[in-house]
Amino acid sequence: MGIFGEEWEGHAERIARHWDGLVSDEDLVLIPGDISWAMTLSDALPDLAWIAQRPGFKVIVRGNHDYWWSSISKVRSALGLGTYALQNDSMAFGRIVVCGTRGWTLKGSPDFSEHDEKIYAREVLRLRMSLDSAAARKGEVERRTGKQAILISMLHYPPVVSTNTQSDFARTLSEYRVDHCVYGHLHGRATSSGFTGMLGSVYYWLVSADYLDFRPKLLFEVHQ
Repeated sequence: MGIFGEEWEGHAERIARHWDGLVSDEDLVLIPGDISWAMTLSDALPDLAWIAQRPGFKVIVRGNHDYWWSSISKVRSALGLGTYALQNDSMAFGRIVVCGTRGWTLKGSPDFSEHDEKIYAREVLRLRMSLDSAAARKGEVERRTGKQAILISMLHYPPVVSTNTQSDFARTLSEYRVDHCVYGHLHGRATSSGFTGMLGSVYYWLVSADYLDFRPKLLFEVHQ
């Protein structure tokens, strides 16, 4: 990552130091993609093992540079204990329900093409599939605990940016009454176009590593 600027020098060590110092084994850690530069799953294993060594229960989704990500069954079998990969589905952690998908470049972006339109539509459908799964799981959690569940959606691409807050992704997240949406993808000066804050009923969080100065971001605390 050093080729992207001196702020990335030693980033892995900085992330590990902050992560290990701030996160406990009882915490949920969300990682919205771009996890490894590896081209194959076998080559990604050291990076996945590095994540598994960190404290907390980790949940990951695929980013646009995660070329190593093969079938979901193979990815899950390669993950260390305490790490879970989402793909068109959801999982529960106490009262928290998490779902997610990769997302795509938003309509109206420069060079958005007919090819992008097809992928965009497919990713909106995948988000809806993930949210359908999450809605069912949310009901199960609330019946079991007698408390309101918290619904989080992870995407890699931003579902909203400061100049476009009305995407199909944003409308779908609002339709399903998602509480929090976590996303990445934007780095360097591009983070200035990101959106963090409440939009409708959804709170959006930009959590790219360099944007957070390589520190885990505490979203909220839950008393189970």
